Amino acid sequence: MNAKVLPARTPSLWLQRWPAWMRLRPEIGSEALILFCSAFFTLFYNAAFWHGAVSQPLQQWKWVLSLLLIVTAAHSLLLGLMVWRWSAKPLLSVLLLLSALAGHYMNAYGVYLDADMVRNVLHTDLKESREILSFDLLPPLLWALVPIALLWRIRLRARTPSRALMLRAGFLAAAVLTGLAGVLLSTQELSSFLRNHREVRYLVTPANVLVSLTKVMTEQPPGTEAALLPVGLDATGRTLPAGAKPRLLVMVVGETARAQNWGLNGYARQTTPELSQLPVVNFPHVTACGSSTEVSLPCMFSSLGREHYDEKRIRSQQSLLHVLDHAGVATLWRDNQSGCKGVCNGLAYEAMDDIGDRDLCKGSRCLDEVLLRGLPSRLAAASGDTVVVLHQLGNHGPNYFERYPPSFRRFAPVCETPELGKCESPQIVNAYDNALLYTDHFLARTIAALKEQPSFDAALIYVSDHGESLGEKGLYLHGMPYSIAPQEQTRVPMTMWFSPGFLRQTGLDSDCLRQHAGAEVSHDYLFHSVLGAMDVATALYRPERDLFASCRGSAAERSMAAGAAP
Repeated sequence: MNAKVLPARTPSLWLQRWPAWMRLRPEIGSEALILFCSAFFTLFYNAAFWHGAVSQPLQQWKWVLSLLLIVTAAHSLLLGLMVWRWSAKPLLSVLLLLSALAGHYMNAYGVYLDADMVRNVLHTDLKESREILSFDLLPPLLWALVPIALLWRIRLRARTPSRALMLRAGFLAAAVLTGLAGVLLSTQELSSFLRNHREVRYLVTPANVLVSLTKVMTEQPPGTEAALLPVGLDATGRTLPAGAKPRLLVMVVGETARAQNWGLNGYARQTTPELSQLPVVNFPHVTACGSSTEVSLPCMFSSLGREHYDEKRIRSQQSLLHVLDHAGVATLWRDNQSGCKGVCNGLAYEAMDDIGDRDLCKGSRCLDEVLLRGLPSRLAAASGDTVVVLHQLGNHGPNYFERYPPSFRRFAPVCETPELGKCESPQIVNAYDNALLYTDHFLARTIAALKEQPSFDAALIYVSDHGESLGEKGLYLHGMPYSIAPQEQTRVPMTMWFSPGFLRQTGLDSDCLRQHAGAEVSHDYLFHSVLGAMDVATALYRPERDLFASCRGSAAERSMAAGAAP
């Protein structure tokens, strides 16, 4: 019996069964495609921008038209310089996906995509990325597939190189004229808008991604990281007196703790019950160097600080820890977060979240008490003055509910999803405050460990790197451009503890320090205060920035040094 051979069904036969409109493959020029995509971005991927720029669309129709022309022209210019026939489809597909992601996070958390935020994204590790991936991402990503599918159905018209250049030049000129027309249409409104709301430009998508990414990549091109420029090579440490113990300073760098919720600062809730029972010195008015770890961490360990802030110089120079190392002070960085951001490059470093502690590490994250694992043995091996940095996971959001063990779930109910917009404000604050309770416990445990160790005269300085928005004014998390960042993101807690031996060695009067602690200070004081506490001499040291300078020595000496008070 002969088998019946069926004719092969070729793709063309399948296509013939599709509706006529699905078989269309229109042919257009690259410039037309760029214009369509620019208008699409302006209309469909800039909800955050339109919300921030326009309050009454119908009454402000002229202003809306002006912005429509300007934003579309700006995108046409950018894409006109980047997109050519051979690169159009893959590049525009990537931009559509990036715009969908950017739009989601800007709308969900109220973030602005400036260079600092893009740098945060690029330096985010896999553990952090997992926490902000949710099912809420699916709708915008699926929506992005529609224009991407249409994009790949289009055929781009082939042209000779000379004709392509001529048409592109004309297109760019038309984009410039269109933008100028938009400016002339609302000159006064635009001038006022740029003067009072410049930050809104970081909401224009995908221009914000393209411009910020270009800035970051030109400042830090990929490849081998350059060696840090030496600073403080003249630094010298003290000579340890016979019979005296070496000094130990433990610096706990908090994460995302804001001053408003710190119990010692007078918060309505007692989020620092254990520290309140200890002889600590609390500073209630402290301003951070930045609104994100990527900015604040290098800044707070730099001699430049916010006062002389220069991002490129700060990132290219050695830090406070290197100056201490030059002076013969041993340093150790223990990390339960995403690294030291260059602050400890070339120095002793331990990633504690990789030790696999079954009690303290669940999933991809570890509770902060892991930072104390094995610390006594490390200290026992040290012989001279030592500075140890413990870099917390702290209150890192949006998963505040995962930052503390169940026994610290004292404020309830809590928000138990990274999609903070789905939670009531009290639930978010409850989870956040529970995490602060755990930081309080961690600090108390660290102080107890310092009391027990017999080898050093010890002290502890705790200060957070930046604060956090918990829904105020529709903002969540952190990373707002510093010039417009709310106090929730820039005001941070700072608390210190000193052993009796450390106070005796340094001549520090803790009562005097408490009297000065209410002054307005900032991260800029950290560099000089640590040098002063460790008696490191260097030309970089500024006594007027040393929190301890006016409270050291005899009463007469303190009176003479009163000019150094904060």
